[in-house]
Amino acid sequence: ALAILMPRRNIETDRNASSDGGRNFPPPGFNASEAKKPLPGKDAQAQQSGAKEGKEAQGLKREAAEKAAADKNQDKKALEGKKEESKQLTMWQKIKKEAAHYWDGTKLLAAEVRISSKLALKMAAGYELTRRETRQLHRTVKDLSRLVPFSVFIIVPLGELLIPVVLKLFPNFLPSTFEDLKTRDAKTSKLRETRKEVSNFLRTTLKETGLPVSPASAQREEFAEFFRKVRTTGEEPTKADVIKVCKIFKDDLTLDNLSRPQLVAICRYMSLNTFGTDAMLRYNIRHRMRQIKRDDKAIFLEGVDSLSVTELQSACAARGLRTHGLSPARLREDLQMWLDLRLKYGVPSTLLVLSNAYVYAMGKESEFNSQIDALQAVLSSIPEELFHEIELEVHTAEGAATNKQRLEVLKEQQELIEEENQQRETSQSGRSTPNDTEDIDDKEEALAEAGKEAADPKAPEAREAKEAEKA
Repeated sequence: ALAILMPRRNIETDRNASSDGGRNFPPPGFNASEAKKPLPGKDAQAQQSGAKEGKEAQGLKREAAEKAAADKNQDKKALEGKKEESKQLTMWQKIKKEAAHYWDGTKLLAAEVRISSKLALKMAAGYELTRRETRQLHRTVKDLSRLVPFSVFIIVPLGELLIPVVLKLFPNFLPSTFEDLKTRDAKTSKLRETRKEVSNFLRTTLKETGLPVSPASAQREEFAEFFRKVRTTGEEPTKADVIKVCKIFKDDLTLDNLSRPQLVAICRYMSLNTFGTDAMLRYNIRHRMRQIKRDDKAIFLEGVDSLSVTELQSACAARGLRTHGLSPARLREDLQMWLDLRLKYGVPSTLLVLSNAYVYAMGKESEFNSQIDALQAVLSSIPEELFHEIELEVHTAEGAATNKQRLEVLKEQQELIEEENQQRETSQSGRSTPNDTEDIDDKEEALAEAGKEAADPKAPEAREAKEAEKA
């Protein structure tokens, strides 16, 4: 009876539960006015997502800019720290530091001499050296030739203090083992600035004077068709057309007809000596081109992938290719393109160097996609007047020129010969002009004809009869 008289009470396990379990209340923070608004459509959602992505992109750009600024400040602080450290060094500490540097260079040179001696014995025994071994041997021989005057500054007490003054006057005085990183970077930056200046100069002069053409190998139809596409119709020539026209510009004929400012510019671009007569400048360029051609064959046989990053940068720089700010993969691609054009398609190396110089100062942002485009840009710079002169030379090659035209060409060549002789006589350098009798152009056709004459005894008679018919 007592249990019946007690009031019924709800037994609840949740102490936070409300006694009014039948009623539904909104969650905390619910905004009824916002809930009454209609749902946004797809366009609004896309705009919101786009705005969100734009904000994220701006945030990423801001972070990247802040990171770049932080890296720049860090590099600046590191450079300032190095300067302060160098300022804090006393005179005795500087002398000890320089002495340690040259002592390490001497030990490195001794190690290279030991290695190169083994390579010389290997070559004397009849074994063929690889490209890397050949470069090692040549570098050691050059260092030993420079060591004779350099040893005076090492033997004389405190003579190394005069080395900066001598290096200012003669940059290539030091052997390669004694060069520090600062000197090497200074040479690289100076060469980069020089090549930019030469690029602007050659781009201007090529537009004014153009390139000389070999009338013996010029083909009238191919040449005229190429310039018709480039100038008249604006049609893009094919790679085969560009390569065919490039073969017309032979190495030796191109060098023999370049003006002195252009020869000096090419010597500066290739880090060659710019003093002397035109004949000496042409000899230096021809000698460097022959070295590059031998190196091209060695790299082509061993493969571009066999080169290390340092060797790859050195090979590209020797050919006038851009190296600053490019990845090793891009350098391998550019070097492989050079080798293919030079060895597979027979494009003259002088024209390849001119094409590299033509586009060097344009920068990475506006540089051409391939070497073919650079070659096309150089060929397209020939003016109309020179184009008409080349047509006349093509007629001369075909036997349609008159004796008057031949006489004018003969007078021009005689003037060039007299100018070279006058430069040779008035030269005050004291150095004799080298005998430049070797050609750069490959002689595959001449070798093939020689092989035919050796196989067929009647071949020389047929060739003489053919020349007599042309005459």
